[in-house]
Amino acid sequence: MQPNRRHFLALTTASIALGALPAMAAEPEFFQTDGIAINGSDAVAYFAEEGPVAGSSEFTFDYMGATWLFASAQNRDAFAATPAKYAPQFGGYCAYAVSRGYTATTDPNAWTIYEGKLYLNYSRPVRAIWATAKASNVAAAEANWPGVLNH
Repeated sequence: MQPNRRHFLALTTASIALGALPAMAAEPEFFQTDGIAINGSDAVAYFAEEGPVAGSSEFTFDYMGATWLFASAQNRDAFAATPAKYAPQFGGYCAYAVSRGYTATTDPNAWTIYEGKLYLNYSRPVRAIWATAKASNVAAAEANWPGVLNH
């Protein structure tokens, strides 16, 4: 795909928008709010339901310093058996931001399953930019992870 003016403007806008965000002091390995991982979304549902589903405090599992919520006992048990299969890459922080060397929060609706792995992004527009070069963005994020947690 050849970059064009529209693509350049979209990238510039997203870069400015993300650059305006305060970098998170990402002490926890997984993005969390008040101890709840990935905005309370059920990580297994992204695979089983093909999208975000709100988890319930009735079905929880503690993993990597955060409490994960699930919509069902079945999803909780699947996650507990193989958390690395379901947990989002790069700690659930924005995959695009990590590819650029920092962390940012994520929107449960800005998600992608790529090569069997879950990636979350700051917003849907940022996800669209990230998706234009998934392989290179994943490679860049892998090179930056987990070093970005110390920034």
